[in-house]
Amino acid sequence: MNKSLLTLSILTALAVPLHAQETQPATGTNAQANAQPDNVVTFNAALTSDYRYRGISQTHMQPALQGGADYTHNPSGLYAGTWLSTIKWTKDAGGGGDVEWDLYAGKRGQLTADVSYDVGVLSYVYPSNGLKDVPGSANANTTEAYGQLGYGPAYAKYSVALTNLFGFTDSRHSGYLDVGANVELGDAFTLNLHAGRQDVRHHDAASYTDYKVGVTKDFGIASLTAALVGTNADETAYASPANGKFLGKKALVISVSKTF
Repeated sequence: MNKSLLTLSILTALAVPLHAQETQPATGTNAQANAQPDNVVTFNAALTSDYRYRGISQTHMQPALQGGADYTHNPSGLYAGTWLSTIKWTKDAGGGGDVEWDLYAGKRGQLTADVSYDVGVLSYVYPSNGLKDVPGSANANTTEAYGQLGYGPAYAKYSVALTNLFGFTDSRHSGYLDVGANVELGDAFTLNLHAGRQDVRHHDAASYTDYKVGVTKDFGIASLTAALVGTNADETAYASPANGKFLGKKALVISVSKTF
């Protein structure tokens, strides 16, 4: 988000707003038994020690509460959903509000037996953010279009801003490249790997690379994730006006989540 605002920015999320779980049709003699219902609604909730989005803390390195809901139409692959999190960055930037509200819709499916796809649009809404009235800033509300390809546990995704990006003025068409993998380790453990590159159009000092290495354990009643998150972002551009701390520094983030 805007260098002249704070400058800082959004996963992700253990309950990342792009919920890109793949659904494949059942085949063979057990198809009827394994078939999923046409319409599926799920809910998710999480508590995280620090809401990091694209490596940058949205809560100046304090905890956040998060939750959302998703609808999927399995025959077509169409989906829609919403997700919310507590935040602090819009107030830090001189505006108001303390909630991020995401709305998204898209379509996912298979290009081949091995290659999946996911395309859609995601809007990040910051109610009462007021940043358009802060000199040198734009409205924090942001809409991005995204496309993703997956192969086994690996994926590559690109998001492009259709509006100004998180309060940066004249930043339309900024892009974010996200590559990673979620590798099953056995015994309900998953290795989470991610690297990303945020390019902020017309704000070179605010562009940066981020990474995450984490492990998730599914305990059935909930999942626990521990992840090392960091960036090479400019420490001046991404310093919190509230306390001067670098919001993209390397840190261990702990999250507890549940999908039901």
